[in-house]
Amino acid sequence: MVKGLYTAYTGMLNEQNRMDTLTNNLANSATIGFKKEGSTSQSFSSLLVEKIKDTSESPNVGRIIGTSTPGVKIGENYTDYSQGSFQSTGNTYDMALSGDGFYTVDFTNKSGVTSEKYTRDGSFIVNDAGYLVTKDGDFVMGDDGSGNLTKIKLDPTKEASIDQTGAISQNDAKVAQLKITDFEDYNYLEHYGENYYQTVDGATEKTANAKVFSGYLEASNVQVVSEMVDMISITRAYESNQKVLKAYDDTLSIAVNQLGKV
Repeated sequence: MVKGLYTAYTGMLNEQNRMDTLTNNLANSATIGFKKEGSTSQSFSSLLVEKIKDTSESPNVGRIIGTSTPGVKIGENYTDYSQGSFQSTGNTYDMALSGDGFYTVDFTNKSGVTSEKYTRDGSFIVNDAGYLVTKDGDFVMGDDGSGNLTKIKLDPTKEASIDQTGAISQNDAKVAQLKITDFEDYNYLEHYGENYYQTVDGATEKTANAKVFSGYLEASNVQVVSEMVDMISITRAYESNQKVLKAYDDTLSIAVNQLGKV
């Protein structure tokens, strides 16, 4: 009977994890370039159940009852990298990527340490010094033509145009090339902060096939209606486990407090 308590308890924990993931998706449904996350569940390994200390059996001999799977455990979270819809802005330095790949950003943390980060959020601006930066002031990186990363510096007094290859031109002359980075396996990427990704050991870069569309932004790929339906489903599953837990608690209460009086 007590095993049922643990089964319901692990079910509630799993649904809570699913709800946490879902609410994070909903909170970022309006975040540019955000990719929604999902969660998985796993069953615990089956355990051999053995009956012991039963006076009806031979002394000191346990009788095997069978196997039991005590509930569910939280699995791994994953990221859905599917394409989000495009929103037209008319701003030259707003850019959306169509296809696989990420903008490369020279990110500086609060301690002043810089590192490469990757994002699908293409809402860029040109700062007072003429550098192309993110809305948080991190440098957007370009390719110097030899495969080396370089900061993109433009003339803020001149209009610019950006083609689908990521080439930035001013006065009909190419002045910079966006560095679009892609990877062989996205399992070697992890979320960093609100809308960045960073690599983990084992990440391998490959040539990106993405196209750049100036004047557009890629919206989040979160479908709000679908997430709300899932939220209702998760809530119902949590409540069901809660009722099971309450039923076991009531039964144990009767067994402890009333059966002994009979």
